[in-house]
Amino acid sequence: MTADRKAKPTVLVVDDEKNIRDGLLQALEDDYYVGLAENGQRALQWLEAHRADAVLTDLRMPGMDGMELLPRLLALDSPPVVIMLTAYGNIETAVEAMRRGAYDFLTKPVNLDRLDMVLRRALRERQRESENTRLRAQLDRKYGFETILGNSPAMQDVFDVIRQAAPTRATVLIQGESGTGKELVARALHQNSPRRDGPFVAVHCAALAPTLLESELFGHEKGAFTGATERHAGRFEKADGGTLFLDEVGEIDPAVQVKILRVLQERQFERVGGTDTLTVDVRVVAATNRDLAAMVAAGTFREDLYYRLNVINVTLPPLRERGEGDIALLARHYLDELAREHGRPPSTLTPAAMDALAAYPWPGNVRELRNVMERLVVLGPGGSIDADSLPRAMRAAPVVAPVAAVPNVSPVPAPPSPPPPPEDLRAAERRHIEDALRRCNGNRTHAAAALGISRRTLHRKLNEYGLRNPPAPGSP
Repeated sequence: MTADRKAKPTVLVVDDEKNIRDGLLQALEDDYYVGLAENGQRALQWLEAHRADAVLTDLRMPGMDGMELLPRLLALDSPPVVIMLTAYGNIETAVEAMRRGAYDFLTKPVNLDRLDMVLRRALRERQRESENTRLRAQLDRKYGFETILGNSPAMQDVFDVIRQAAPTRATVLIQGESGTGKELVARALHQNSPRRDGPFVAVHCAALAPTLLESELFGHEKGAFTGATERHAGRFEKADGGTLFLDEVGEIDPAVQVKILRVLQERQFERVGGTDTLTVDVRVVAATNRDLAAMVAAGTFREDLYYRLNVINVTLPPLRERGEGDIALLARHYLDELAREHGRPPSTLTPAAMDALAAYPWPGNVRELRNVMERLVVLGPGGSIDADSLPRAMRAAPVVAPVAAVPNVSPVPAPPSPPPPPEDLRAAERRHIEDALRRCNGNRTHAAAALGISRRTLHRKLNEYGLRNPPAPGSP
């Protein structure tokens, strides 16, 4: 195959009249690689050795005609666009061919300008469909349930719930600490639902002030407020027919909660500054790292909205509760994935490094684990990664050695458990936060990114541990 043929789309012309075949060859050969066949049987033989992007076929031919050829073409592994050529008296048959899957028909004698227009439009649509199919396959691989890794019993319970919930339109509330993968679960729910071809629209509610969030969710009319120079469609409108993901839903202002409740109940709302009532078909998936039930009890979150959101509950366990097996599984997965992404040599973790990872409390959960693996991949030379290469806070985490079994010995009552060491998980977490702040010269935004947690979560941790002022660089 020549470079010219590779660069051009391929069109197969099927007609029993030689002058028509030759005329179409002359008209098309500058822009297309053109194949010729005098009937349907010869066309199928040609297609055994070549791939066609489009087929122009006569309806009436001796032997196998266009109507018989059509289903054979559409059954190919990569079916071409089929355009029928017909005399005026056979237009009804050509229309029937379109009903059976042909793209269009042209009457003879063929208008070459119309042929060029129809052929270009057909091939453009075919390319778009091919790209959509490819993107859908990529989304299936990226957001399928198999990409949410975990063998622990807690994760198997999560898988059971989301597999049952995905095909439905029920509202889902995903709860879990920051970094546990709530958005990944939300995308998997959408991608494995009947709404998969509709939009997936995400809103990070904590990132916007209440007035901005209201406009972002419901849209606004021109002139609704200062700066509203034109009508703006909100996220509910954009998610119509698909899924709206409300991340950090616990941060939503009570005034906005009322409007969200109405959409969940009635599927209707008005834009800010507008009077027209809009109706949408949206599935809502919400996520939070806060205890909404406690917020309801405290009066900071509407009880009726909580029950509307909490139809199906998915609670993601923190990484420290998923066990050594899941930590090892995720670490190896991210090492392989990130090495390919960054074009780096493959790496493996030594048993000592794996023990250190298993003993670490992971305050940033899976997100923090991925960030650590990316750092090891980018900064490391590849090959074997020992515990000495891990961040200092992980090297300092207490590692409990396994106790070997002693055969044929009568069990001895265990002595009373010693008091817990002062270096417990909370102390390790505090030291890890201090270390991140020190490395980032007290910059809390950078420290939160390094820890794999939000800035809001970091502020909460600082208050919890009394770290009002970040440690000075170089301090012990």
